[in-house]
Amino acid sequence: MFAIIQAAGHQHRVEPGQILDIDRIGMDAGETVTFDQVLLVGRDDGSVAAGNPTVPGATVTAIVDTHARGPKIRVFRHKRRKGMRRTRGHRTDLTRVRISDISDSD
Repeated sequence: MFAIIQAAGHQHRVEPGQILDIDRIGMDAGETVTFDQVLLVGRDDGSVAAGNPTVPGATVTAIVDTHARGPKIRVFRHKRRKGMRRTRGHRTDLTRVRISDISDSD
């Protein structure tokens, strides 16, 4: 069974037991988070339940593992022939969650 969820504006395909990095959520490690914006559910028998925009009654539960930071991204800007050069860096705050269960409305 798999599901496509929307978390913090991003869509992710998840399965039970999968480890997923999402944008930072304000929960401590070990707590349970429930995603209720489930866009699609694929069942083991091959049938698919697609939502409009979400599947009613479908939820995905996950356990918060750790909080981390993403890789450093370098942003370089320049204007040609002007001598303007600027380098900045950015790291995204992430939360690593482990998908524990996908429940469908059926």
